[in-house]
Amino acid sequence: MATIYFSSPIMSKNLKLEAIAGQRKTLLGIAKENGIKIPHECEDGQCGSCLVKVVHLDGERIKGVALTDKERNVLKSIGKLPPNEDKRANVHDIPPTYRLACQTIITDEDLLVEFTGEPGGA
Repeated sequence: MATIYFSSPIMSKNLKLEAIAGQRKTLLGIAKENGIKIPHECEDGQCGSCLVKVVHLDGERIKGVALTDKERNVLKSIGKLPPNEDKRANVHDIPPTYRLACQTIITDEDLLVEFTGEPGGA
């Protein structure tokens, strides 16, 4: 079970959701199911409009999640994947701070997901 907190200036208040890990749902999918309006366009990891900041709330217990090549390329192209985080993600599967909501699969860890409400803004 994962607890996900969504936070954005376009929301009247932060929202706490419980998600079942292992269902292979993305952050964007969970958000859409619950009426959270994370901007998105392609939903395929190519445009970067669903950029979010993800804070892992379980301390050192961060789950290893490999970046897709598409997500890595988009994050690099928009300047949201610094070399140290790229190396950490590539070598140790430790996810970077910024992710694409359409590519981020929910695991069994607690997360804070922040977004501005502007496409590509986090």
